Amino acid sequence: MTQRRAALVTGAATGIGRSVALALARVGYDVAVNYSSSGAAARDTAAAVGELGAKALLVQCDVSDEAGVRAMLAQVGEAFGRLDALVNNAGTTARWKPRDLESLSLEEWDRVFAVNVRGLFQVTRAALPLLREGIDPCIVNTASIVGLRPGPQPLPYAASKAAVVNLTRTLAWNLGPEIRVNAVAPGWMEGDWMKRMLKDKYEELMGKRARATPLRRCVTAEDVAETVLSLIQANRFVTGEVIVVDGGYASST
Repeated sequence: MTQRRAALVTGAATGIGRSVALALARVGYDVAVNYSSSGAAARDTAAAVGELGAKALLVQCDVSDEAGVRAMLAQVGEAFGRLDALVNNAGTTARWKPRDLESLSLEEWDRVFAVNVRGLFQVTRAALPLLREGIDPCIVNTASIVGLRPGPQPLPYAASKAAVVNLTRTLAWNLGPEIRVNAVAPGWMEGDWMKRMLKDKYEELMGKRARATPLRRCVTAEDVAETVLSLIQANRFVTGEVIVVDGGYASST
């Protein structure tokens, strides 16, 4: 009997992480569903993975905690024995008033980098032994369009995603040829994240962005998951790339 492939998705409770976990389950991957604080949503994601016929391992871990990360990967190893895919999706942001640098909390700045940058590195490093046991192992990181070009997002978030872009390319160089490393950079995405960012201007500004996008809508979590899945299952000679998923907006403005 052929062993099922296995994946770890960090930040898998909601949004992109949930959509990626479900997409992987649909094509035959067992999935470790990582979350930090959204327990109820993570349990729902794990249940949905199970309903698709896949094994779901629910693992709580703050990816900025090195000891917790090591313990998480030990659990994954016990459950699956290997990893064929790692999706570094866990992320956070900070509060700020656009163009007002004094409104930024340095504690929040440090927290954003601890999760978005150091956390990505810690999970990747701890996962390497399991990835090296996998078949055509691949890592996909969640970056952002604001890591490539200016935007209204908080400075630490944008700077951390620029660091994710650099880490993706640097890790690809360090881990090749055995392990491919790529990233996705979503544009303005429908859902709770942008609702929190845009508040009462969500409908107005998302509509304006959709009208300015060649494909005439904003990106969804499912769009991003489709691209992540493509990078994992196909594109065997692609590494160190950052794929923008924004319906063509960035290339047309």
